[in-house]
Parts: sequence; structure tokens; C-alpha cells
Amino acid sequence: MKILAVCLGQPQILPGKSYRTGIFKSARSGPVMVDEQGLVGDAVLNRKYHGGPDQAIYLEGALTLQWWEAQLNRQITPGLFGENLVIDGLDNRDLAVGDRLSIGDVLLEVTAPRTPCATFSASMEDPGFARRYTKAAQPGAYCRVLQAGVVEVGMIAQWTASEGDRLMLAQMIGKSFKSLDPQQKARYLTFPIAARIRAEITATL
Repeated sequence: MKILAVCLGQPQILPGKSYRTGIFKSARSGPVMVDEQGLVGDAVLNRKYHGGPDQAIYLEGALTLQWWEAQLNRQITPGLFGENLVIDGLDNRDLAVGDRLSIGDVLLEVTAPRTPCATFSASMEDPGFARRYTKAAQPGAYCRVLQAGVVEVGMIAQWTASEGDRLMLAQMIGKSFKSLDPQQKARYLTFPIAARIRAEITATL
């Protein structure tokens, strides 16, 4: 595996909206610093739902983006989904919480599936796209940064799957975590899930 694209965004106004968003990202050349908040220089505006240490990096697998190209009959340019990294040879259906990705000195850990929102639908110019993305059950991954460093297009990316019981992102997308049964809640809490999901679960225990 290797990095096919490193994408950064700048604040922009959504067409027909009054608020700014950082979802519009474009591929960058050259090295980009990674710290505990994600890619240095990337715009994250709605911090209630985006960004933070447990959602520092959002990545998509190139194999899944190719699948979307066939489904949508259009080219998926790097950054179109708002992702920070595109990883060659990666299929989102294989992703689970606790999986790790090593890129040079950088070490990432998967914490949650991407949750599509109205802003995502608006950026795709399709009011129903968030529902379609959820139904496809092939979500990209939010990651925390365990070790900072530098990433750049072409760098080797080594994927390490979590051992034992695996909490697959495809099984998590679209779920109301507070509505899980007690056994499911206990299971989820054994994984290194994102803080917002952990808080949603523990608030209902």
C-alpha cells in the first residue's frame, strides 16, 4: 500500500448556504506535517462533529473510491469526499476500530466510521447522498494520531489489522449508539472508539 493523495481544505461557502465548511479539499504535493489534530493547515470548522484528536485524520481506500466512481458514473477526484488521505490498495470494507496505519514516522489508529451529513450531500450536489453513503456500508475511517510526523504522496503505508474480536466500520455506520442493547454497549466500550461515540454510549448506561 502507499499514499495516493494527501488533501487539505480551506474554508469555503457552500453554494446556496450561508455557512463556511472545510469539506472541500484538494490534493497537495510535497510533505505535509501531521500532529495530534491532523494535517497541519487543514481547515476544520464545525468542531462539534468534526476534528479533534479522535477524528484527526479522515481516510478513504482507493478501491472503495473506484467502486463509487462506477456507482456514480463520474470521476472521484482526491478530496471530493472531504478525505485527508487516499490509500492505494485499501478497501473500506476491511476497516475496523483499532486497525493501525504506519506511514514513515506517522502512526494512525482507526476510531470510527465517517458519518455522512447534510454538508456532504450538499457538496456532492445530491440531497440524498448521505443516505446513499450510509446504505452502501463502505465508510471511510476517522483516525487518531498516535505518533506525529510527515506524510507525502508515494510514501509506503503499512496496514495492521487489530487482533481478536473486530468491530467493523461497515457494521457501525448508521447506528444509534445510545440505542444499542447492554451487551453491544459493553462490547463497543472494549475497543478504542472515538470519544464522541464512547460518550454517547456511557451516557445511557
